Amino acid sequence: MKNNHKTWILTLALALFSSGHIVAQGMPVYDNTNFVSLVKSLVESAKQTANLVKTVNFLKAQKENIEKVNSVVQDLKAVREIGRNNQHLITVMQHDLRDILNSPYIKPEEVSRVTESFNAVVENSLETASFIDEILSSDHLKMSDAERAEILKQKELESKEMVTDVRLKTKRYREIISFRKMQDKINNRETGF
Repeated sequence: MKNNHKTWILTLALALFSSGHIVAQGMPVYDNTNFVSLVKSLVESAKQTANLVKTVNFLKAQKENIEKVNSVVQDLKAVREIGRNNQHLITVMQHDLRDILNSPYIKPEEVSRVTESFNAVVENSLETASFIDEILSSDHLKMSDAERAEILKQKELESKEMVTDVRLKTKRYREIISFRKMQDKINNRETGF
């Protein structure tokens, strides 16, 4: 029986040591370094997320600022165009109207009509300039940038219409002068018959 025990122990030892895989059971091993690395990774991710949130908020604010600047630029373009149109009206008044009124082919009773016609346009132009100044500088008119831009666009169109109106009036009066001049030449020509 002694031999039996020895054989049995030897067989058991060989079986245990001869297998390539040995399984140990017992208490699990806890690796503290992996847990610390995980916590460090989570803290770093939280910092990156906070920085991304800050970046997103900053970009949103910049987008709003760009939209405001774009609105102001559009307002300035409309105001500049209105200013150009008003300058054109002044130039027409200074040069073309003077030439029309000084023409010997405009009758004295027509001078007041011509003057009134052009004065109405100039008064409208001055009212538009005053209104634009009030819109841009007054806080009494609580309006959004979109509403302000819409009003300025409308005034810009009105200003263009005034310039067109003045051009048409100037052209019409020049045609009247030209017609009367030609009529005068025909009526006062000397006949050689």
